[in-house]
Amino acid sequence: MLAIWIATAFVLGLLARQLRLPPLVGFLAAGFLLNAFGVERTPLLDDIAHLGVLLLLFTVGLKLRFKNLLRAEVWGVGSLQFVITLVLVQWLLRALTDLPLGALLAAASMLAFSSTVLAAKILEQKREMRAFHGRVAIGILIVQDVIAVAILGMYGASQLDWPAAFVLLLPLLKWPLEKLLSLTGHGELLVLLGAVLALGVGGYGVEAIGLSSELGALLTGMLLANHPRAVELSDSLWGMKEFFLVGFFLTVGLTETPNWSTLGLALIPLVLIPFKVMLYFFLLLAFGLSARTAFLAGLSLATYSEFGLIVMAAAAKYGMVDNAWVVATAICIALSFAIAAPLNRHAHDIYAALERWLRIFERRRRHPDDEPVSLGKAEVAVVGMGRVGTGAYNHVREIGRKVVGLDSDLGKVERHLREGRRVVYADAEDPLLWHRLRLDALQVIILALPDTEAKILASEQLRKRGYQGLISATYVWPEERELILAAGADVAYNYFAEAGVGLASDTFEALAPTGKSGANIRPGTHRS
Repeated sequence: MLAIWIATAFVLGLLARQLRLPPLVGFLAAGFLLNAFGVERTPLLDDIAHLGVLLLLFTVGLKLRFKNLLRAEVWGVGSLQFVITLVLVQWLLRALTDLPLGALLAAASMLAFSSTVLAAKILEQKREMRAFHGRVAIGILIVQDVIAVAILGMYGASQLDWPAAFVLLLPLLKWPLEKLLSLTGHGELLVLLGAVLALGVGGYGVEAIGLSSELGALLTGMLLANHPRAVELSDSLWGMKEFFLVGFFLTVGLTETPNWSTLGLALIPLVLIPFKVMLYFFLLLAFGLSARTAFLAGLSLATYSEFGLIVMAAAAKYGMVDNAWVVATAICIALSFAIAAPLNRHAHDIYAALERWLRIFERRRRHPDDEPVSLGKAEVAVVGMGRVGTGAYNHVREIGRKVVGLDSDLGKVERHLREGRRVVYADAEDPLLWHRLRLDALQVIILALPDTEAKILASEQLRKRGYQGLISATYVWPEERELILAAGADVAYNYFAEAGVGLASDTFEALAPTGKSGANIRPGTHRS
């Protein structure tokens, strides 16, 4: 039976991908298809689904750094949007139904929350994860994840017993767990440690004292969030998490067969997606973000969340709603993904078409991260201040040209400033940087970035902006040269070849005083 589940999920997930939809749309469809053929849920599949949820929450906890949540535009928008949605949902459903508070919370969660999985994947594909709108969107999603876990914890509150107080001792595990993570290494032991912490310590360990295993998994992840290897641990669990989450989506489809009533219930929230995007847009504007940033961040959140589905499933588990609500939620989420995915792929084009009207609502005083980036009177900008970029910067300065460096690594920026170079923090992979950058005096831009895609993106954005100066970039492989030049760069240098030229040049300079043979030169006597 397990083979049938996996094969069906794979085929329909692949079909969804070919249609340029997220694979989990296919996984949900696989559950409904298996249900139609009479396949039933089993305890094994339920266990797989539960493990997937625990791993998801544990990895979310690993990314929960409170300093990122303390930004006003993140926690403010995340919490306000949920409260506004909750008030509206309560007002509407109280007038139409007699659902208990738990059901109202589940419905509000379903409508308020956005998909962390889809948003992260789309932003990563577009290389906008580190863009300001990407960071804001991910921060809001994390706030929503925290709220979701709090609601899940509330569902289990009726079953609390005095041993639940032991959860207060969980922070005492922080030091030994961090030491254990440091000792584990980088191979299969790291994966096993993550599984033990997510499923054993955080999941069933916390459940044993009467609290939600979901809450325990998140709290355990949070204990390790500031560890230097937290990201590595999260990445090592990615494949396992994705595999077990397939089981969760299958169980949703196997819960109940959809009917016309369920489909009608699923379609209602889809009508509200434009209003959801508008709510995010105006809330972000209220916190001083530009119209472009607010629109792009809001569009990244134009989905319904798999977390909303988890909350709704928990509400059904505790008898607050019937299974039809869970099925309707699953269908609605899948359809929201199908709508949001193409919209986000063309987000910048959509904004360009609407910019004239959207900018009317901008506040005069902007958020500091949305202000134009001034490079002063610099004639040359070196983007990427690694070894190659630093060498280029030093040479330009030596020949008497006004030069500025740009880099996305704050540590590098601080080091260069201490060494007397003028370097500003800026992320070249953020498409919005090239809209915010003041290009008034710039005659030359040198792209000394290690990533080819970043150089292509920068060249394209600069030309779209109307920059007429010289763009120079480095490359390694011959095929990269053509791509960089096609994107708008004027000059492309293979720095390995240039290093060879420099090596030969310095060698013959060393030979020059002695004649052709170089026989009088002893090893180690020349340093260039």
